Amino acid sequence: MADELNWLSAREMTRRFAAGELSPVDVLDATLAHLHRVNPALNAVCLLDEPLGRRMAAESAERWRRGEPLGPLDGVPVAIKDTAHVAGWPTRIGSHTTPTAPSAEDTPGVARLREAGAVFFCKTTTPEFGWKGITHGPLTGITRNPWDLSRTPGGSSGGSAALVAAGVVPLATGGDGGGSIRIPAAFSGVFGLKASYGVVPNFLGPMGPLAVYGGLSRDVADSALLMNVLTRPDARDSFAIPFRGIDYLDGLDGGVAGLRIAWSPDLGFPGGDPAVVAGMQPAIDALIKAGADVKQVDLDLSGAQPTLEVIWGASHAALVRDFDGAKLAALDPGLLRLVVSAQDMSASELQAAHAGMRALSQTMHAFHRDYDLLLTPTIPITAFAAGIDTPDAARFPQWFDWTPLTWPFNLTRQPAASVPCGFVEGLPIGLQIVGPMFAEEIILRASCCVEQACATGARPAISAAS
Repeated sequence: MADELNWLSAREMTRRFAAGELSPVDVLDATLAHLHRVNPALNAVCLLDEPLGRRMAAESAERWRRGEPLGPLDGVPVAIKDTAHVAGWPTRIGSHTTPTAPSAEDTPGVARLREAGAVFFCKTTTPEFGWKGITHGPLTGITRNPWDLSRTPGGSSGGSAALVAAGVVPLATGGDGGGSIRIPAAFSGVFGLKASYGVVPNFLGPMGPLAVYGGLSRDVADSALLMNVLTRPDARDSFAIPFRGIDYLDGLDGGVAGLRIAWSPDLGFPGGDPAVVAGMQPAIDALIKAGADVKQVDLDLSGAQPTLEVIWGASHAALVRDFDGAKLAALDPGLLRLVVSAQDMSASELQAAHAGMRALSQTMHAFHRDYDLLLTPTIPITAFAAGIDTPDAARFPQWFDWTPLTWPFNLTRQPAASVPCGFVEGLPIGLQIVGPMFAEEIILRASCCVEQACATGARPAISAAS
């Protein structure tokens, strides 16, 4: 029974709560028991608050008993990435340099989850200030991939992805400034969606329009449900678009017939693994069989990398600009090199990078006049060894060299998802589905089509052994 509870979707949980067949207390008991079994190997949790979780679960159970749930996630355990504020918990962001005092308020996305009745019990690991696409750092050590403990789960939402993949929670939050939802989704075999900038209210930070709040799930429909919650308005974000009241669950099974879809195996970037590219074919075939018109295109976005490098460096340098020598010395060595390299950047360089970002957005805006969606591998390689920043320093000097297919769509602010589409030598791979601005519903429909064709039902060995 407990093992079954660990693999329920959020939707099935709340269906059973409503029917009186299951209690949020039972679900949290199973969640915590499974967490204690797998987390010593995964190291995916940096804060655990069992008393709060049990109190929230008991309060939810009483609401369901009265027939008065707060919302569509009432009683569902959700893990929170430690880049977001949760009132009463510290926000460490993977760093020794951050305060240990509890946060005074929730991040907008966390506030929406609390309003919907979600149960909070833990925070998940992230690299320091979310600066790279893997999850290890000085504060929390190395987080590992449930499919192969010698490998990274990706990042920066690696702890969240690992808990979802291992069956601890159906939903976990993440943030995506350069691929930080989609990278771990692909490496860990789960689904992740980065919405268009402005769709999900959030606190504005130094990364500006690059960073989007979101989450990870084991299936597409649960992420659609999460979108219904996260997109609700929050007056603290003056850059959020007006609330549109979209039900992202509506029309998920609408199919892809008639859609014009482009496929690029590399976006003009070298260094991809041919086996990973070949592994996308079953998903592409499924879309074609479902009635989409899929064409391979010659789309080269490789010239945008200098733009990303400037904005990424400047954003993280801004985070630590007031640090003294001791704090700087405590940083992840790779992060320190990044911020030192950005210290002498001129205002004109930064302005030129923002002009490049706008030009790239215009390029993709024109591209989507001809194509409803764009497909790429999410990551052109499989998960590599845990605890290192790059699988090959000669081929991929920086994190953005081995994940060149995700960050262009942070620069353009477009929505993009990673949907599991199989395995290469036992490691998960993901298909990235990119849409024009505000096309989340079309992306979700296409993701459902791929999910139905490519789902294997496989579970990581760590969960089977636990």
